[in-house]
Amino acid sequence: MSIKGLPFKQKVMNGLRIRTFSESVEDKELKWHQDLEDRYVKPLHETDWKVQLDDELPVDLSTESEIYIPEGKWHRLIKGTGNLKLQVKFK
Repeated sequence: MSIKGLPFKQKVMNGLRIRTFSESVEDKELKWHQDLEDRYVKPLHETDWKVQLDDELPVDLSTESEIYIPEGKWHRLIKGTGNLKLQVKFK
């Protein structure tokens, strides 16, 4: 399911949101933003995409660990190669 105005497609499975970002997404679509809920994100495959939280250096997304993004924290994705499939779990 595409969500209008957002740069990903989303499916809900077992209470988790699976978001897929296409390799054709433009960098300008991956904007700094805040969310209204705490969340954990984790890629479902090896990738060279990164996530950056406000006042921090970008970090690699790894299938070995989840990244915690607190409510209201500015953050963004940094595009890598290929598609990105993320698991998003809300706290």
